[in-house]
Amino acid sequence: MDKMIEAPAFTHIIKLNDRKNIIISGIKKINNFDDKEFNLESIMGNIIIRGEGLEMIKLDTLEGNVSIKGKINSFVYNDSGMKDNNIFMKLFK
Repeated sequence: MDKMIEAPAFTHIIKLNDRKNIIISGIKKINNFDDKEFNLESIMGNIIIRGEGLEMIKLDTLEGNVSIKGKINSFVYNDSGMKDNNIFMKLFK
């Protein structure tokens, strides 16, 4: 009898140290990034991180973790893109 192995469920944790380093778990996809903005897709919605001198220092695609350093000015969940995408998908089903 074959046993099914389930992949571990991602958890979503954010750790911000002194507005200089941020570690985020539960990341599914990095949509785009540069030294001023990171656009991430997490299990809890899209995340936009804005700042200065932002740089990805670690990416773990198996665990869904990302570490970013630089001056972090804002951290925002942006669910509007996901809702627009879902409406668009429903129209063309």
